[in-house]
Amino acid sequence: MITYKITLTKAERDELETIKAKGSHRSQKILNALILLNCDQGNYQPNRSTNEQISSVLGISDRKINRVKKRFVEEGLEVALHGKKAVRVYKKKLDGDLEARIIATSCSTPPEGFNRWSLRMLADRMVELKYIDELSHETVRQVLIKTKSNLGNK
Repeated sequence: MITYKITLTKAERDELETIKAKGSHRSQKILNALILLNCDQGNYQPNRSTNEQISSVLGISDRKINRVKKRFVEEGLEVALHGKKAVRVYKKKLDGDLEARIIATSCSTPPEGFNRWSLRMLADRMVELKYIDELSHETVRQVLIKTKSNLGNK
């Protein structure tokens, strides 16, 4: 396992001390600041704690400490404190035309034997009419909520 050495500058230490002193930050940010302050091996740290001491005092795992140290060394102080933003982008499955078809179908008369359309019946109907290859009832629900359509009391 790679051991990461944390060396904080005076400005970084002051920023982390400020975060530690003020209680208006997220708990994970404060925890990461405490980890970095205690792991510091620079000139401004009078006594350095070991990972075992830090984990027992803060009640966290050794892996958490190593992850924070790795993020600090590889990506900097801001990423070590705040973490990374998710970069996943999901392709939109529905366009306005299909949303309109879902809404129109939900307003039409339901199949025989039913009082109203269910979300699953609407999703199955869209696939049956070959508007789309597959469609989840949850996607149908989100479309109907977005348009404030109510399939309830009529």
